[in-house]
Amino acid sequence: MNEAFIYDAVRTPRGKGKKDGSLVEVSPTELSRQTLAALRDRNSLDTSQVEDVVLGVVEPVGEQGGNIARTAVIAAEYDDSVAGMQINRFCASGLEACNTAAAKVIAGADFAIGGGVECMSRVEIGDGGMPLATDPTLSIPNYFVPQGVAADLVATRNGYSRADLDSYAVESQKRAKRAWDEGRFAKSIIPVVDDNGIPYLDHDEHMRPGSDMQSMGALAPSFGMLAEMAGFSDVARQKYPEVEKLEYFHHAGNSSGIVDGASAVLIGSKQGGEKAGLKPRARFRSFASIGSEPTIMLTGPAPAAERALARAGMEASDIDLYELNEAFASVVLHFMDELKVGHDTMNVNGGAIAMGHPLGATGAMILGTVLDELERADKETALVTLCIGSGMGVATIIERV
Repeated sequence: MNEAFIYDAVRTPRGKGKKDGSLVEVSPTELSRQTLAALRDRNSLDTSQVEDVVLGVVEPVGEQGGNIARTAVIAAEYDDSVAGMQINRFCASGLEACNTAAAKVIAGADFAIGGGVECMSRVEIGDGGMPLATDPTLSIPNYFVPQGVAADLVATRNGYSRADLDSYAVESQKRAKRAWDEGRFAKSIIPVVDDNGIPYLDHDEHMRPGSDMQSMGALAPSFGMLAEMAGFSDVARQKYPEVEKLEYFHHAGNSSGIVDGASAVLIGSKQGGEKAGLKPRARFRSFASIGSEPTIMLTGPAPAAERALARAGMEASDIDLYELNEAFASVVLHFMDELKVGHDTMNVNGGAIAMGHPLGATGAMILGTVLDELERADKETALVTLCIGSGMGVATIIERV
């Protein structure tokens, strides 16, 4: 069977996912079109050699619905033979899209593209509906709580303090600023431009590099009132009776930011790359998806990583760099404890706490980010993973070539 290689990766800057964000006037199709066009133009790619484009979208409704992947393929003027598929694995959709594209290459395709898009300023969280949250015949027997409450449950059960979470968040901001100052994202960032080529945005605008422990400490918890008034704290304790009192430590500063953005990764076989005159940058060693307990829901990255490591015949200590989406600070702290991963190898250029989490696009974004860092730091292996709503995890291991 073929091996799957990464040939290129691009992403847009992340724009604030609010009505005053710089990308609010740019449609999801246009964001994706620009990433696909960049992959084609940067690599002089004959798009007829691309079998499929797989894009992750978490709210696949309205202008993000109707199979936006095929729509973006048409808008980018790819060859008519290129298919498109829209998938939803919640926050890991972009990484799952890349894994799906890699699987197509392993099965015989010359090239496939994985990526994702989310315009959170235009299509809001929850617009697609979620029966697990809204249908009492599902939510009651399955002890449903919102993600923010689940993040506080992770922190409470593992004894993480507010200072632990805030300290991690401050470091994320510092690392992201350093990465931007040193041009560590320059290889993959494509500015989003208008019809005249004038940039809407050329940098991640959600960052708050001046954040410190004092400014973090001034922020009120985001999920405590919801948990207490709606009874979610009682639901969490029913599922986890060892928790006597739920602590509310997560807030806007130590949770991922709401942003707009898109990403795309060019994945191909060795033969496809040779025909196109392209040099591979990394190969897929393994990938895995798992389900996990749905109330606490955010602990899936560790077992997903363990499954991917086992498939690759590797140990956690064999990985040079880790990228775990910073949905909430407690998620990262829990993963580092479970796999005994040091902070010196985890999210070394910051993450979604600093730069934001464009839901469907993030997984492919951080796959490209860690590949750039492997090359910059002359490292060999990386593991990328994300927590997922309703209790799941996805992990991918890549190796430089």
